[in-house]
Amino acid sequence: MKITPEQEKSIITEILTRLDVSKEHAEIVAEVTLDADLKGFTSHGIGRFPQYIKGLESGTIKTQGEVEIENETVSTALLNGNHLFGQLVAYKGMELAIEKAKETGIGMVGIHDSNHFGVAGYYSDMAINEDMIGIVTTNTEPAVAPIGGKIPILGTNPIAIGIPSHKHYVSVDMATSASARGKLLEAARRGEEIPENVALDCEGRPTINPQEALKGSILPFGAHKGYALAFMIEILAGPLVKAAFGTGVKGTANPSEMCTKGDLMLAIDPSHMVDLDIFKDQVDALIGEIKSTDNVFIPGDMEVMNIKKHQSNGIEIDDKLCQQFKDISEELNIDLDGIF
Repeated sequence: MKITPEQEKSIITEILTRLDVSKEHAEIVAEVTLDADLKGFTSHGIGRFPQYIKGLESGTIKTQGEVEIENETVSTALLNGNHLFGQLVAYKGMELAIEKAKETGIGMVGIHDSNHFGVAGYYSDMAINEDMIGIVTTNTEPAVAPIGGKIPILGTNPIAIGIPSHKHYVSVDMATSASARGKLLEAARRGEEIPENVALDCEGRPTINPQEALKGSILPFGAHKGYALAFMIEILAGPLVKAAFGTGVKGTANPSEMCTKGDLMLAIDPSHMVDLDIFKDQVDALIGEIKSTDNVFIPGDMEVMNIKKHQSNGIEIDDKLCQQFKDISEELNIDLDGIF
């Protein structure tokens, strides 16, 4: 079945407020979740929402408290998320990075003691909307084995980069593994196979079974290149921001464990380096040169296409996920007539 974007935001906000989440925080979670689904990152959209409910139930996601600034300079800050919703903490983190970048040209904010924050690209978009470059990285529970090994030590460690432009949405948001873990969880929920050359089972053998892959390891994308990038992000989103790293990272996929991962948010104001309009003109010139060669895509084109499609046609919800929402809503005495 399908639901509209408005229905998705409404039901998420309603469920969270019934669970003592403030309306402001609930609306941010709903906005980030919907952003993932509209862009086609369904593995990080509404399909992840039941995980957040389990986190609330187990106490690993807190509804009370404040995001705390532990260290701060004119261009940097370190935030303690106090285990509030990851979406809220990341939103506050990028908001602060943007504020600092307006003043000094660059803002860098590290985060620890947060939670799974959805899609990284939502936060780099926040920078784009302020005519800034946004860069977001985070580490996750171990899912990727080092090259030559079969024991997961690194996370899927995504990176998102957004660039302001006059005419185009320019953004990349990707895991450094051959697949995001969320896509494996989604395939397992739907009873589907995963593509070849994505994952290994616990014996180090290639597998297309998502359950076996979740017990084993996901391959890095591009072999040693993805591995090297995941390794570097593990440090930037771990030791640099007072968060866990390697096998010490927990709670991004298992909501019963307190989350120990870290995030790093950067906002860069091009106007502190060059004329902003000239910068954006040159970004568009590069895009024009690339698109003039053939009918090709730039990073961000697919997301724009998906947003238009899902705004017009709705967002697909599989039967198992639909039942999970019915169960959650029944327990909270929420009427889902007309939605599910």
